[in-house]
Amino acid sequence: MARDYYDILGVDRNASQDEIKKAFRKKARQYHPDVNKDNPKEAEEKFKEANEAYEVLSDETKKAQYDQFGHDAFKQGGGAGAGGFQGGFGGFSGFGGGGFDNIFDMFFGGGASAQQGPQKGNDLREDIDISFEDAAFGKSMDIEIHRHEECDHCHGTGGEPGTKVDTCPNCNGSGQEAVIQNTPFGRMQSVRTCSRCHGSGKIIEKPCSKCRDTGEMLVKRKIAIKIPPGVDNGSRLRVANEGEPGILGGPKGDLYVYIYVRQHKEFERSGNDVVSRVNISFAQAALGATIQVNTLDGKVELKIPEGTQTGTTFRVKGKGIPYLRNPNQRGDQHIVATVQTPKKLTDTQRELLLRFASESDEDVNNLQVSKSLFEKIKDCLTR
Repeated sequence: MARDYYDILGVDRNASQDEIKKAFRKKARQYHPDVNKDNPKEAEEKFKEANEAYEVLSDETKKAQYDQFGHDAFKQGGGAGAGGFQGGFGGFSGFGGGGFDNIFDMFFGGGASAQQGPQKGNDLREDIDISFEDAAFGKSMDIEIHRHEECDHCHGTGGEPGTKVDTCPNCNGSGQEAVIQNTPFGRMQSVRTCSRCHGSGKIIEKPCSKCRDTGEMLVKRKIAIKIPPGVDNGSRLRVANEGEPGILGGPKGDLYVYIYVRQHKEFERSGNDVVSRVNISFAQAALGATIQVNTLDGKVELKIPEGTQTGTTFRVKGKGIPYLRNPNQRGDQHIVATVQTPKKLTDTQRELLLRFASESDEDVNNLQVSKSLFEKIKDCLTR
């Protein structure tokens, strides 16, 4: 017999949808991998169990069927709700009201997972995108996040100010109670969520009107972060103690900021080097020139030597990306030259180029018939 869905979430059968949702959120936090690093397998199973219970109880139609027929309402096709063994092991479905799943719980520590003292709160993730320049040189900025914090009305007690909040007498504040069951293997004890306080460990006379007894609320906060020089696309920045609040007085979780870098219209990144391209004219390529090119630090002069060909790459030292662990050291910038072929010529330009072709022992007549002038010039430049 599968565990009761209400027991799994720690709510009574008259719980509202809001109470069911809050209970599931609490369980999801309890079984988060970061809180259960010593036993992640068990935490995963408990989370799946809580998720299955929530899927049924959060749906009014499924909840009504479950209230009337229990797990039998979900047995079609050999399934069995949370108790997938029921279809094949029906003869074990009624041991002392515990069922086959509860037998496993008794042997392997099932039931609500005991919280042994303070536990660190859940980590949060925030994704941001920044410019190419900000990734290169770093930036201080504020980001907005949403996280749960102590309710400012009840200050975390879960009760309306001035009302009584007592320790649950059933579980003495642990949130769990022991249950003894008769099984074919004898009397055995298991642990489950306290049926009176539903796992909170306290009895609240009047729930807080703002947080409705959860003791916390979702708030929006601005967090100041400092992006170091040299970060790359997909880099992760850890901001300590800016995550969700801890459990039972434990420390806050951390905030992890994932950084995505926008593409630049002119620069590309290759490791710590920057790659860019520059167009030069036929005359500049043939005769040589000094031109202005863009870098991350502004414009610098670049000397184009005589006879430069398309695809020639020039290196400008120290104009690349700073190294993440050594911002004083930078990569280089590699500038790829492309020789531009003119699309329109004046009569004078055409005459000069024809003379150039003649001086180069080109067959001028065949040049005009067999190939365009532009193609011949391109051939010369790419030899």
